[in-house]
Amino acid sequence: MAHAPAGSSSAPAVWIGTSWKMNKTLAQARAWAEGLRDHLGGRAPDGVQPFVIPSFTATTTVAEVLGPDSPVLLGVQNAHWEDAGAWTGEVSVPQAKDAGAQLVEIGHSERREHFGETVETTRLKVAAALRHGLTPLLCIGESLEVKERGGSAAFILEQAAGALEGLDDSALSRVLIAYEPIWAIGERGRPAEVDELLEPFAALGEACTGKVAGLLYGGSVNLENAAGLLGIEHVSGLFVGRTAWQLEGYLQLLNIAEAHLAA
Repeated sequence: MAHAPAGSSSAPAVWIGTSWKMNKTLAQARAWAEGLRDHLGGRAPDGVQPFVIPSFTATTTVAEVLGPDSPVLLGVQNAHWEDAGAWTGEVSVPQAKDAGAQLVEIGHSERREHFGETVETTRLKVAAALRHGLTPLLCIGESLEVKERGGSAAFILEQAAGALEGLDDSALSRVLIAYEPIWAIGERGRPAEVDELLEPFAALGEACTGKVAGLLYGGSVNLENAAGLLGIEHVSGLFVGRTAWQLEGYLQLLNIAEAHLAA
């Protein structure tokens, strides 16, 4: 699938992506992907990089539907740091790549909370993705308790620094970072106000702008707040959940991104 290399002068200005989490049958995944393929007609809006991260079971289905020349990047929600071995229930980066993936989501707060993901394992997974030519999408985010203590910026910078430790400039330029505050994601999440995100993105921008492929925001993104979120300094994309699970919602987000770039 064709796309501009991360970190290049022709890299996209806005990333719009969605993770389906543990949702969609193969038939549902195929219908969504067919709708997106037909709508785009082989070309994404200027300056916009679409991406979709289905469940593992739907990876090859979505890859086949989108086709090898799609402007849409295809990702997986996790991958092991080892290339092969006795890791029951796990999937390696080479396996994900073989199934059509170009991007690996790493370190989502649900993985950290429920499956023991640590800063160290995120570092190993980022390295594995880069080693095999895939784009790591590193998720970082703080709890409500950390936020209320005023420690959001320090916490997420520490998460990011630990996962990206030892990477040279070339490797860093291929990494995406998604800031997803835990208090703002999921069914019980509260949509963040723009003012609440200014300090975290100022800190991320100072540390990462010009070094990584993009800084994305995720957390109760919807059609009402998407434009405002894209207007935050240093935000270069959105990583969306429920709003994008229906194709119409995702297409509207692409339109919002296009309008943002044209403004």
